Amino acid sequence: MSRLEVLKTYKIYIGGQFPRTESGRYYAVSDAKGKLLGNMCLSSRKDVRNAVVAARKAFGGWSERAAMNRGQILYRIAEMLEGRRTQFISELIAQGSTKVKAEQEVDLAIDRIVYYAGWCDKFTAILSSVNPVASSHFNFSVHEPTGVVGIVAPNDSSLIGLVSLVMPVIAGGNACIVIASEKLPLCAITFAEVLNSSDVPGGVVNILTGTNKELNDTLSTHMDINAVVYGGVDATAFQQLQSNASVNVKRVFHQQKDWLKSDAQDLYMIADTLELKTTWHPIENIGGATSTY
Repeated sequence: MSRLEVLKTYKIYIGGQFPRTESGRYYAVSDAKGKLLGNMCLSSRKDVRNAVVAARKAFGGWSERAAMNRGQILYRIAEMLEGRRTQFISELIAQGSTKVKAEQEVDLAIDRIVYYAGWCDKFTAILSSVNPVASSHFNFSVHEPTGVVGIVAPNDSSLIGLVSLVMPVIAGGNACIVIASEKLPLCAITFAEVLNSSDVPGGVVNILTGTNKELNDTLSTHMDINAVVYGGVDATAFQQLQSNASVNVKRVFHQQKDWLKSDAQDLYMIADTLELKTTWHPIENIGGATSTY
């Protein structure tokens, strides 16, 4: 007997939970041959706002964690992704990738997470500096997390593009809201399931599915988002994000790379969403000796 296939309904990921979209809407995702793969939530502006609230709530605890602990958690993400490697490969194949390319993408995604896990407790030592000044002071420049970062994932990549944008943002201690690939969204929510089982505090990463046309404006104009990272190739969309971001002078970065190449991972992708804090410390000269107080 033939049976009715039960298609998975992929929910969104907000605050460590998997709610359905507030709008109650969904859209069907099909493969290259038109076969239905599943139903995907069509997120609304309200979902974006809910995700920002969750991210802001999580930011304080995440940014204050020891850098080594953040590295341990990122490494745990890689471990959990390794354990579900076969599932991700099958999802990539279902979305049009070949078996060889799918295996390459999943393995590279795991390696890239490990790469950023290793930087968590090291980037401050590399990026920070002691600055020469004319007065009797020490002058230190150190990096701190920006806050809540909006991420627009590339539409031509299901997994590696998303991983390459999210990992440097959270490695630096930020929380984020991700608009997943509109055309290839399957791996984004499956990756949310990996995050949910990887000791990542709820709200640090929030993943929404839907259309860039509907969600980008809300993401870039929201007053409690401190920066936006755009991974797409649409120059007009990027210009609109820049224009919207001027409302509260948030920074906007365009990360347009070949995500399968080695230069798609970089220490300075962590630095992009960090703020530079400069501290002055006076020096006291006592009996010809220099000391600080």
